[in-house]
Amino acid sequence: MSQPKPVEPKVNLTTTPDYRDGYANSVQVRMSVWDFLLVFGTLSQESPDEINIKNFQGIYLSPQQAKALSNVLNSNLAQYEQAFGTIALDQQVPQPGGPVH
Repeated sequence: MSQPKPVEPKVNLTTTPDYRDGYANSVQVRMSVWDFLLVFGTLSQESPDEINIKNFQGIYLSPQQAKALSNVLNSNLAQYEQAFGTIALDQQVPQPGGPVH
């Protein structure tokens, strides 16, 4: 006896009036037992001895949603590298006061 195939729900994607796009070249990840906080910002370096980070948005995720995001990003990164080549990370940029990825 076969199990009935689960019905996939229809997904309706909309944006709220306060939706906005932004560019970030800095993401700080903070975590607690209850959630993850992703803090997005822009990093600039005007001199060799000073880095400025201007944070503009913090997003809280449940641990489950953070893991789902990790899986989606890893899959998309693998597809990107297959299409365009390996992404190299600059190891020369210092990481100020905590994990900035």
